[in-house]
Amino acid sequence: MGEGGAFAVGRGEKTMTQPVGALAENFLRYFEVRLANSQAQKRDVYRIRYRVYCEEFGYEPADRFPDGYETDEYDDHSLSCLITHKSSGIPAGCVRLVPALDHEPLPLEKYCKAALDQDFIRGLGVERSTLCEISRLAVDGAFRRRAGEAATRFGEVEALGCSLHERRTFSIIAVAAFLASTALTEVSGRTNVLAMMEPFLPRLLKRSGIVFRRAGQDIEYHGTRAPFFITTQAALENMRPDLRELYDTIHASIQQDYLDHGLAA
Repeated sequence: MGEGGAFAVGRGEKTMTQPVGALAENFLRYFEVRLANSQAQKRDVYRIRYRVYCEEFGYEPADRFPDGYETDEYDDHSLSCLITHKSSGIPAGCVRLVPALDHEPLPLEKYCKAALDQDFIRGLGVERSTLCEISRLAVDGAFRRRAGEAATRFGEVEALGCSLHERRTFSIIAVAAFLASTALTEVSGRTNVLAMMEPFLPRLLKRSGIVFRRAGQDIEYHGTRAPFFITTQAALENMRPDLRELYDTIHASIQQDYLDHGLAA
């Protein structure tokens, strides 16, 4: 069902466009970040994935999903987060956490096994019950295109009635999705994290103090990708203060959703 680690964020994404201290306030004025618990929220997640992975990038064949929802065998036991544009109600971004199970490979173990450095993985010495993969991070094209670029199904971004100040927060969606996935690792106890990413993304995140370790070699799969590893603790300890402020707010929301739906052990 395709490789689960592709991150469709666009090479033009920036980790911060707001002054220090204003990032969380500005972003959360326009966007809501929630754990996708309801069927409606999950459909929004799968619809974003379909538009991005099937229609826009062609990572997955669209005819495999005639209902317009991109899903795979991992979704039944995964956790997903949904980012929604508040004023329009339009789903803007998503990400998921796939927990490692005892007798089932993670997506990258199944589809990109040849790229993994098995000595590195064994050397981590972590319990499989603490391991997860972050995947399917996607930002809808309507929130990635700049004014004047090709029209989306919503028309130009201006059709959403967004001010220039609001549009400047759009570049934070991908980072907010990553922060949401980090919150998922913390609330679920899956704090040893693998991800299959284009090499530019770890370099981008490093500017914000989030440093991934390579866990294998490059592989050609929907473009050049490689496996990376990070612990939740390392991500939080080195995170820039402005992003940590945004993270703390996102974490509080996701933790509450997690507890409200009886997901805590």
